[in-house]
Amino acid sequence: MGRDMFGVVLWSDSDDQKAVIWCEDHGDLAFYRRTDAQAPVSLDVGDWVQFDLVTERKQRLAFNPRLIDQGSYRGLPDLLREAETEGTGGAAPEGPVAKVIPFSGPAGRKRDRLPNGEACHA
Repeated sequence: MGRDMFGVVLWSDSDDQKAVIWCEDHGDLAFYRRTDAQAPVSLDVGDWVQFDLVTERKQRLAFNPRLIDQGSYRGLPDLLREAETEGTGGAAPEGPVAKVIPFSGPAGRKRDRLPNGEACHA
């Protein structure tokens, strides 16, 4: 259907069965909405998932998500928010800002440490 991708759920709504996924390629976010044709899967913030990625009308859509590791990146949305306002005194940055925050699967366990070496309590 689409290309295979891994990502982390940044936001989810269990009532509407929707989610927003940060993709491993650091491209645009992927949007997921369960349809009746799909097998039920519950996605929560911090879940590491594998899915089929399709681009339709300039929007990336996730289909057929498979849970790889539940809740392993629960603190990632907070880390991204902190990285966005870092060095701006808490204000939103005026111009484009890019900072890559690496994440890896459970095999590497790099997620247990922040880039500066501090323990991550996600």
